[in-house]
Amino acid sequence: MYVINLRYTGALAEIDDALDAHRDYLEHYFAAGVFVLAGPKVPRVGGIILASGIERERLDAIIAEDPFAVQGLAHYDIIEFKATRLAPGLNLPEPALDS
Repeated sequence: MYVINLRYTGALAEIDDALDAHRDYLEHYFAAGVFVLAGPKVPRVGGIILASGIERERLDAIIAEDPFAVQGLAHYDIIEFKATRLAPGLNLPEPALDS
């Protein structure tokens, strides 16, 4: 699993202009089973994405497709971890298929 920590490098007006395209990008990779959680930071200085079931090289390619990345509006820190504990009632995501 990966925690993707986005830090905005562009002005919020630029972020807002790219937000619909970024949301479409997120939706695509949620549907593909790659992204399992996403949301903005508070205060609004970036966002967090949780990804699962994918090799790091493929994840790097997917991140490069993000409109925020394409337009140079965000910096991405990626932390890989192995989930070994899970709260009762939650399920680990299934491995993603190549998309």
